[in-house]
This record gives sequence, structure tokens and C-alpha cells, in this order.
Amino acid sequence: MTTQLGLPDTIQACLFDLDGVVTRTAVVHAAAWKEMFDAFLRARDGDSFRPFSDDDYGQYVDGRPRADGVRSFLASRGIELAEGTPDDPPDAETVHGLGNRKNELLLERIRTDGVEAYEGTLRYLDAVRAAGLRTAIVSSSANTRDVLRSIHAEDLFDVRIDGVVAAERGLPGKPRPDTFLAAARDLGVEPSRAAVFEDALAGMDAGRSGHFGYVVGLDRVGQTDALYAHGADVVVKDLDELGGQA
Repeated sequence: MTTQLGLPDTIQACLFDLDGVVTRTAVVHAAAWKEMFDAFLRARDGDSFRPFSDDDYGQYVDGRPRADGVRSFLASRGIELAEGTPDDPPDAETVHGLGNRKNELLLERIRTDGVEAYEGTLRYLDAVRAAGLRTAIVSSSANTRDVLRSIHAEDLFDVRIDGVVAAERGLPGKPRPDTFLAAARDLGVEPSRAAVFEDALAGMDAGRSGHFGYVVGLDRVGQTDALYAHGADVVVKDLDELGGQA
């Protein structure tokens, strides 16, 4: 049976990704990744370089921790770089250096253009909490708290598992389920009684492998079939479609 929230009646908690689910920052992330990787590839291969594409973003980067995204994409192009350290400057030609350059570009875009929330998600969050379900934000971003504060949504979540917390606890990122499992554990809920809300294929994989009770895919870019293939129980274009009436 499903509730008025469009969820199985066994669900006690909802675990939300940030970028592309709560905020419209997925497109900003994609643009920052492209700007960084295209500059790197152009410097390496000259004008004949093969640009970073939307498919590259979805397959190798989206939803993953920053350094994992760098490694994954470079491996797809047969490129190996030194790891470096998390403190590498953004001009360092290392895995962490490229990741820090991407984050610098991202923050520049956010400062210039601001952050916009998905209103359908905010309404759904209000309904979820009114119905007595617990909530967590689960994101690979180290900027999660600042982004939530910028849209006045920090108090909509009982638990935050983000890039900062994952690093402190040594949790591997998506597509591994560890960050979602940590969120459920912090909420005191079994994974089978928690629903995952994700727009990234890596997030779908995490929801499936973590054996969560329900996995909701948000199709913001026309990848419904891929979201189902990666483990979604249902795919919607906006959370309003699930109901959102507590």
C-alpha cells in the first residue's frame, strides 16, 4: 500500500540527495566540470582534444565525490595523474588539484548566479515532515551546509551526511551505499524502512545496493530509462507528482 506521499506505508524516513533533487545546482556542477576538464584536455592535447560531454558527466562524475569523479573520468580517457593531496592548489596537475579547480569554478558560478531550490521538493519535504517521517540530506558535496542555508532549508533535515561528514568518518561515496546507510543509521531507521531520492545514476546504484525500501528517481535531464535500469522503483520529473499531501 502507498501513502498520500506516494511511498510504501512501511517507509519511516526519507533520504534526499542535494544537487538536482533539492536544488537546481546539478547543471551548475556540470558546467563547472566541463570548464575545468576542457581546459585541462585542451592544454594536454591541443585544439584536437575531445571535449567533456553530458554523457561523460552522467556516467563518470555525477553524484560521486569530487576526487572519485576526477579519477573516473580520467580513467575513461586512459589518463593517469598523481593523486596529490586534498590541499593541492587548483592549478596543480593532480587528481586533487583538478578537483579543487572544479570546486573553485563552481563556487564562482554560485556566487554570481546564486542557488535556486526546486519548489516541488520543498513542498514535498514539508509534507513528509508533517506526516511524521524523518529526513536526511545525503550529498557528496562539501558545500552542502552553505547551500542549504542559502535557500533557508537547513532545518528541513534531521541529519546531514555530506562530503565533510563522509571524510571525517571515512565513508566511501556513491555509487557505494555507505553515506545513505550512515544517514539511516543516524536517524535510527532500518534501510528497508527508508526511501532514497536521487537524480544521479550513481545514486540509483547506491540505493539499490543498500537495499533501501524505496528508491525514487528524479529525471531532470531526460534519463528515465537509465534511472530505472540503475534501480529506481519509480521515476518522476518533480516530487509534486508523488502527491505531497500529508
